[in-house]
Parts: sequence; structure tokens; C-alpha cells
Amino acid sequence: MMKMETDKIMEDTTTTNISSSPQFTTSILYDPARKKEPSQSFQTERDACLSYFAKWNEADQVDFVEQLLSRMCHYQHGHINAYLKPMLQRDFITLLPTKGLDHVAENILSYLDAKSLCRAERVCKEWSRVISEGMLWKKLIERNVRTDSLWRGLAERKGWIKYLFIPRPGVTHRPHKFYRELFPKIMKDIEAIETNWRTGHHNLQRINCRSENSKGVYCLQYDDDKIVSGLRDNTIKIWDRNSLQCCKILTGHTGSVLCLQYDDKVIISGSSDSTVRVWDVNTGDMVNTLIHHCEAVLHLRFNNGMMVTCSKDRSIAVWDMTSPTEIALRRVLVGHRAAVNVVDFDEKYIVSASGDRTIKVWNTSTCEFVRTLNGHKRGIACLQYRDRLVVSGSSDNSIRLWDIECGTCLRILEGHEELVRCIRFDSKRIVSGAYDGKIKVWDLQAALDIRAQTNTLCLKTLVEHTGRVFRLQFDEFQIVSSSHDDTILIWDFLNCSQKEETTTPQTLVQVGRSPSREYSSSSAAGGRAQPQQETDDDDAY
Repeated sequence: MMKMETDKIMEDTTTTNISSSPQFTTSILYDPARKKEPSQSFQTERDACLSYFAKWNEADQVDFVEQLLSRMCHYQHGHINAYLKPMLQRDFITLLPTKGLDHVAENILSYLDAKSLCRAERVCKEWSRVISEGMLWKKLIERNVRTDSLWRGLAERKGWIKYLFIPRPGVTHRPHKFYRELFPKIMKDIEAIETNWRTGHHNLQRINCRSENSKGVYCLQYDDDKIVSGLRDNTIKIWDRNSLQCCKILTGHTGSVLCLQYDDKVIISGSSDSTVRVWDVNTGDMVNTLIHHCEAVLHLRFNNGMMVTCSKDRSIAVWDMTSPTEIALRRVLVGHRAAVNVVDFDEKYIVSASGDRTIKVWNTSTCEFVRTLNGHKRGIACLQYRDRLVVSGSSDNSIRLWDIECGTCLRILEGHEELVRCIRFDSKRIVSGAYDGKIKVWDLQAALDIRAQTNTLCLKTLVEHTGRVFRLQFDEFQIVSSSHDDTILIWDFLNCSQKEETTTPQTLVQVGRSPSREYSSSSAAGGRAQPQQETDDDDAY
């Protein structure tokens, strides 16, 4: 039986006939501790070999060393490896500046994440100097701000964005120490925000719309400066984010404003008066009216010169937008058997949902029908579509997650007690609002994991509205929601120091919870839920 090289160390090296035999000399392990003074003949032969070695080119030298290594035993290889290690572990970060290449060292270290950068600055004084003079903590923060919307929003809200990138006139860069101390503070803020989302800890601001006749806020959209809302009293009201006061009222619709969207140029709204109206976002002037649908316009979306509207008349209209005054009908999509309650689209698909319990997918370029998503037991009131994921809410009180490419239902979320009227999602969470007056926050990543338990998916239920929740939007820091109770609520998860509710200056009276209403469900075909005491077709899906 053959023996491994490591077994040779167990040989009895005291056996005279073995140790003295020349044919076994290469098998005895090399032990540097037993190294003796080299003989004269060895030194002569070694010097001759080194002389030849020095005359060869690099390729020949490498070939010679390979041949030499192949004739060594395993233990000798280990000794050679230990000898080479410190020679191979060169501190390039320290060596580069000595060659006038500080910028190269800085560039290499700039790719490190926070944990690695923290360790790197503790390696030695030279590494710490390179990191400090290269302002690498500042560059790391800037990289996160460029690539992560949470970091970007936090930079803007906390004010430290002015110390990043190219400073504004009159603002100078802070020293390296400022950014080194800023980074852990940012991480602490991010952790606090995530904790607030999970626990539901928030600061609440309330806007009382004080509608004179019909009460209810059907739709909204917001940015850092304003909230634009569509009301049941036929108006569009614009609210200042700082004062929470109404700064502009747009009139022109003769029915409830059921849907709207705006950008930096226009506000486009749809109404139960069957029209779509276009308004100048700065002046509030109405610049165009589109008359096509024969019943209420329930939802609309526009982007990149294209708009899609849907209606109670069961149709979907696709429009080409050249300018605010030049909007032409491209195609009408027909296929739903009940009111089309919501649409969404990107460059690949148009997605629509209806009271007929189905979600239909259409090709954006050709407007041709692609597939139907079946699964909801009653009419569908809301959805959002992004990438491959569609999330829908229904009058069967459930939320479903779909893969749009194969039409598969990935997960069913249950928890709402009545019709799920509005839903939004981002990369982390789903937020839903329902006719039960509740807003629920769900863990999206867990919902997409088939191993996750169903009872762990709902992170928090928020209860403040005293009526049906009609519409909501959210970002990393807040939820803005509107309701049949004629209020807009701002749920702030960033600034939670104040525990008392902040109310718009229009009223000093705390709004109490209204008496509960009894709701009854209508036929599954239409997927509608009607209040017994107060009926309004505009808010029934």
C-alpha cells in the first residue's frame, strides 16, 4: 500500500540502512530546525546554479523553478509557501503614494462599503491618511444618495445634502471628520425609520377639507411642496405642505373628481361627469377638455406622451399626448364585462382591472390583448403594476400578488374586513386602504417568499380615518391618505417626536370617530359594495 507524504513523518528515521541509503534521501522531510551549516561543495554548486539562473530570461527562470518544485516533497512545499507569503502580501495602499499615485489608492478604497472602510482606516496610519485626505466617507455618502431614494430623501429632509457634491455658492465642504461622524447618524436615522414603519409609530397631521355639500376626497397626489386632491364636491383643491392650508381651488367639473395625476406642467383629472380635463399646474387654468367616455371616468395614468383612461362604460381609451392642448385618441380597448376601475402601464404592458373580477393585460405598443389574470372572487377596485409584479385589491376583501408574464397568483393577503379600495407598493412594502377605514402595511419581500408564514406578512394596521379610505400614496418617510370622512391624513414616520396630532389651522376641534355604518355587498359580477345609509355610485367598486 502506498503511503501519503504526511505519513513519512512517522517513519523511523533512526534506521541506519535507510538513512544512509542515497535513494531515500529525498523522502526524508525537510526540517529547518535541523538545518546545518552548508558544506563547501554545496556552496560552490549553489553559487554555480545561481550564476546560471541569473543569465536566463524570465520564462526560463520560471520553468526551472517549476521543475525544482515538482521534485520537492509536501513538507518542503509548505516551507516554501511560508517563505513566499510575506513577499506576496504587499501593502499597495502604502506603496502607491510613495510613487506619487495617491489618487489610485483613493480610487481603490472608494469601492469599499461602510463596514470595510471602517476596518481599512484602522489598518495603519498611512491607510487612515489616504481615507481622510481622499474624503472617502463623503464619497460613500454621495454614492448612497445617488443610488438610494431613502438616502436622497433623508439628505433633503435633514439638510445635509448641501454639504455633498458640488456645494452651492457660499457653502463650503466640511472636513473629513464631519462626514465620518455623519455616517453613523444617518444609519441611526434609517434604522429609526424602519422601526417606526414596523411598529406604526408616527406623527399625524390632518387636513380637514371642509366641503360644503358632498363630503369625501376621492384622489390625491403629493410632492414636497403641495398636495393635489380631487373631491366629491366637484373641485380640485391644492394644499400647501407647510401650512396645510388650501392655496388654490380648480373648478370646472360638474361631477365628483374621481382620479387625477400631475407632473411639472399639467394636472389631468377624470370625473363622474364623463370628461377628462387638463389644467395648467402653475396657474390652475383649464386648458383642455376631452369628451369620449359616456360614463364616469374612474381612473387615468399618463407618462412619456401617452395617457390611458378607463370608465364605468367598460372601455379603456389610449391617448397620444403631443402637448396639453393636443391630445388625440389612439385606440379604444374593449373586453371587460363591467366597469373598468383602474389602469396602469409601462412601455411593455397596459394592465386594467374591472368589476368583472378579472385583470386584463394589453400590449402597450400594439394595444393588442395579451392575457387575463383570474383569481379574485369579486370585483377588483385597485392595482399597481411595476416590472413583473401586479398587486391588486378587491371587494372580496383580499389582496393578490401576480406575476404578469405567466399570469400566476404568487400570494393572497387577507386581513381587511371590507373592500380593498387603494393599494401601492415599493421595493420593501405594500400599503393598502379599505372601506373598513383601515390602512395596512405589508412586508412585500416576505410576501414574495413562499416560505413566509401568512400571519407574519401584515406589519401594522393604522386606524385614524372615520370613513372609507379612498386613496393613498406613500414614500420612504410617509403615507398620505384620503377618505370619505372628508380628510387628508399625513402619517409621518420620520419626525415622530411629537405624539400629539397636528391639526390644520382651519379648525381647533378634534375630529371624532363617526358612528359606524352597516355595509352590504352587491352582486359579485359588478364587485360593488354599497353603504346602506348613504349610497354613492362614485365610490362603489
